[in-house]
Amino acid sequence: MEDMAFIFPVILLAGAFIFFSILLWAVPLRLWVEANFSSVKVGIGSLIGMRLRKVSPPQIVRPLITATKAGIDLDINELEAHYLAGGRVDRVVGALISADKASIDLSFTQAAAIDLAGRDVLEAVQVSVIPKVINTPKVAAMAKDGIQLIAIARVTVRANIDRLVGGAGEETILARVGEGIVSTIGSADTHANVLENPDAISKMVLSKGLDSGTAFEILSIDIADVDVGKNIGAELQTDQAEADKRVAQARAEERRAMAVAKEQEMTALVVEMKAEVVKAEAQVPLALADAFREGHLGVMDYMRYGNIEADTAMRTSIAGQDDETTSETETE
Repeated sequence: MEDMAFIFPVILLAGAFIFFSILLWAVPLRLWVEANFSSVKVGIGSLIGMRLRKVSPPQIVRPLITATKAGIDLDINELEAHYLAGGRVDRVVGALISADKASIDLSFTQAAAIDLAGRDVLEAVQVSVIPKVINTPKVAAMAKDGIQLIAIARVTVRANIDRLVGGAGEETILARVGEGIVSTIGSADTHANVLENPDAISKMVLSKGLDSGTAFEILSIDIADVDVGKNIGAELQTDQAEADKRVAQARAEERRAMAVAKEQEMTALVVEMKAEVVKAEAQVPLALADAFREGHLGVMDYMRYGNIEADTAMRTSIAGQDDETTSETETE
């Protein structure tokens, strides 16, 4: 019995502690006091309702306090609705305060829409007040004389609040500026003209209205650096000459192969003609025999024919030896 009398107060104290802990979590009294001392009227019921709707009261009340101190009248229900929609309440309130101090016309509805569109509305307002400088990557282009130029530009932009929702971003600005630089350098007669007047690139590119349809207004385009790259024209000519050389070599090889084939054909033809000669010579003894048999050739005629043939063979042999002697003399 004494144990029960001791345990009961302990259980009662633990239950009271848990109850007050839940109450303090559900009712952020410190935040409520802070809001009321900052002239922000927030009821206890509103704070409890935020807890039940899984809304963090500090992320709603503290930005509301900041806005009230800055002289901007906001509705707590609008802030809570924006939070539930996935927006960043603190960034929206900061943007409204910055816009108000810079005399920029920006409503809560517009700022919330910009934030829900995925853009940093506070940064956008700051860029509207203080223009931002964007450095382009190296842009390579070739002038008409075939010399490559590599340029780097600095683009000064100012955010256009009215076009932040649905407007193109910095990537589009950089792409358009790069395209304009390539076009301007490509239309120059010589690379020296570009090096002498780099501001001509800026003026030409700036006159094309590259900020159309973007969330920014281009204030200036300045060429930071222009370097001379490769001689693309000479490389192209070299490549073309090498290609022409290979074509000529291929055609020469084709002609050589045709000549070799023709030579082989002629060699075969010579062998064939020699065979015909041998065949014809084989008919000579038969013809002589027929001539003897028919009485058209006498013994003296045959002897004379033999002498002529022997004389011809001797002359041929002598002529061959003379040719060999002459060749050896020339060689020595």
